[in-house]
Amino acid sequence: MSVIEVMPSATSRPDAPSEAFLDLVPRDFARDHLVLSRGGMNGTERLLASRRTPLIVIHNIGVRLGADTNIEFGDDEAIAVAIDKAYEGRRAPQPVGVAGNDAVVGGADIDRLLAQADRDLLTTEGKGPVVRLVDALLFEALSRRASDIHVQPLEDRVLVRYRVDGVLQTSRELPARLAGPVVSRIKVMGRMDIAEKRVPQDGRATVTIGAGEHGRAIDLRISTLPTSFGERAVIRLLDTSGEEHLLSFESLGMPKATLDLYLDRASRSSGIILLTGPTGSGKTTTLYTTLRRLASRGDRGDVNVMTIEDPIEYELSSPEIAISQAQVNAKKGVTFASGLRHILRQDPDVIMVGEIRDAETARIAIQASLTGHLVLSTLHTNDAASAVARLVDLGAEAYLVSASLSAVLAQRLVRTLHTSCEGRGCDGCFGTGYLGRVGLFELFVVDEQVREQIGSGSTASVIRASARERGMRSLQAEGERLVEERRTTRTEVERVVWGLE
Repeated sequence: MSVIEVMPSATSRPDAPSEAFLDLVPRDFARDHLVLSRGGMNGTERLLASRRTPLIVIHNIGVRLGADTNIEFGDDEAIAVAIDKAYEGRRAPQPVGVAGNDAVVGGADIDRLLAQADRDLLTTEGKGPVVRLVDALLFEALSRRASDIHVQPLEDRVLVRYRVDGVLQTSRELPARLAGPVVSRIKVMGRMDIAEKRVPQDGRATVTIGAGEHGRAIDLRISTLPTSFGERAVIRLLDTSGEEHLLSFESLGMPKATLDLYLDRASRSSGIILLTGPTGSGKTTTLYTTLRRLASRGDRGDVNVMTIEDPIEYELSSPEIAISQAQVNAKKGVTFASGLRHILRQDPDVIMVGEIRDAETARIAIQASLTGHLVLSTLHTNDAASAVARLVDLGAEAYLVSASLSAVLAQRLVRTLHTSCEGRGCDGCFGTGYLGRVGLFELFVVDEQVREQIGSGSTASVIRASARERGMRSLQAEGERLVEERRTTRTEVERVVWGLE
């Protein structure tokens, strides 16, 4: 991420702009936002900007150039004249893949290049006001590290809210008349039917910040829903440009004692390991981190790892690691249960099922674990010990659950205090006092005593109390530890663990 540093106002004429700036930042973008390079030095781009230039624009230019940025403020008219002079006689940067003047570009190539330009959030050339507005909302959400954008029409206005670190924050309010155009633009991006406004729709899109090797790709998962005041849209943002989602267990915040026990169970050749927690608690991140670790054991590639997911959040395979991921497709008859059944014919060693949500999937997963496969999946329960009762409620026999279940990891994500402002709130954390999140983990290991309790039909409360007597740390206890370390607050822990506001 670029570092933005504000310098005193500029009184002299701008130095020569860097070639990287002129090559990568379109003239229209520079003109619209009144920002121009004064040259680069030691990995830092010096920028001359208007006092009205939004900081998000400076941030995005830094990302585009891959450099830190210093800002100096200048006169608006002087900056505009300097921009015109800097770009005078320069050809607009060609999209990646376009050959020289003598090359022949076919119709399909033209369509592809136009589509590429339309997806580039940094390009303003040829885009209408609504398109630029939606691009700006995406920019702002990404700069705030938001996971979702909510566009919610009301009677007299449209709310735009971002989910940042698991909490919805209202960003701005738009005039009610913009609800239809904004949602229609979002639906166009997701290749959805803009004429159909009476039924819910789902779509997907990919946008980029810049093009070429410096471009940053963002996957969008789009959902629209008719409401009494018009269609509302929610966009899930998935950054696929790096591997930030594949963290180490230590960076997730898992204590060493818990990590050692978890990896011991995850390294076994059979059994079921379940991750529990509400939506957005980081289960998929932990699963993906586990799968990458399992698939990279040794240098021989001797572990066959396969998944069935809905949806596939990130591509896990790389030149060094081979993982096969399959997508649920209900319209084609590919469900978790049927997909898992077919995976078992592919000679897998490790299987990941996105979620156990019905009796058939639970039964097949249990059978797979009992026949020499390690199975990882997720379940929606409030704590780890409740997973036993949930499997039984789904129709799994208690004796099979007892024989197959290896461990259950319950987890939550709590916001961490922003160290720069010591939790008081500042521009860097948008006034919240929090920046980033860390995991709370409750590991329930199924040992012989627990197997006997499951087989005899003991309740979840009995199993939970027994596990705590033998050392299982609860989510609440882990939260208290973080409070004592001054990494978060008791209010935040109570909000996440107990749902208290």
